[in-house]
Amino acid sequence: MAVRTAGRRGVGRVRAVIGALAVALAAGTVAAVPAGTAEAAGSNGAKVVYLTFDDGPSPAYTLKVLAILNRFGVRATFFEIGENVAAHPALTAQVARQGHSVQNHSWSHPDLRRLSASSFNAQVGATDRAIRAQTGRTPKCLRPPYGAVNTTVRSRAAALGKQVVLWSVDPADWSRPGTGAIQSRVLRNVRPGSVILLHDGGGDRGQTLAALPTILSTLKARGYTFATLC
Repeated sequence: MAVRTAGRRGVGRVRAVIGALAVALAAGTVAAVPAGTAEAAGSNGAKVVYLTFDDGPSPAYTLKVLAILNRFGVRATFFEIGENVAAHPALTAQVARQGHSVQNHSWSHPDLRRLSASSFNAQVGATDRAIRAQTGRTPKCLRPPYGAVNTTVRSRAAALGKQVVLWSVDPADWSRPGTGAIQSRVLRNVRPGSVILLHDGGGDRGQTLAALPTILSTLKARGYTFATLC
């Protein structure tokens, strides 16, 4: 989601998340990742996980997330909001410089299922251009806001050359359930090939920052390695 106050996004976001989860559960999955990455890691027994961060870049939290990742030698995938990239371009450049993957999370965090084709293309295209200007690379992957997908979103993304990437482990850190809850929800549910959803933008991410070192150190102690998507 874009950086905005909790009051402006609260009820709408909860409803959208519930709707997205309903779609995902009806399909029997809450994850869609590029072939040859997470599914392959899980099927061949490799203990690889994919750490992802949504809704940045944020001047309050992104650099702190990067510092923790650097301390543990971990690479992650950042799904960034185009309007936040435009507002804080140096942060996106820094994410890429430190070896992380920067991918597309739309321009302003709408429910992509509700957009016309032209609006969909504008949301994705403008974000591509903003990210490319700072990283030199065009994103290959799209994470629809709220995880809200349907066949139209998938077909439009494919027409733009994008893979749709969701997640398989969601601690709901955006709802600020507590540092311990974020840690336990990740560590209890992670498996080889898991795609972990966290946030570095969109609101107060202090709990996420506090939870991250324990998540990384515990997974490393369990023998997991980390890779980027896309």
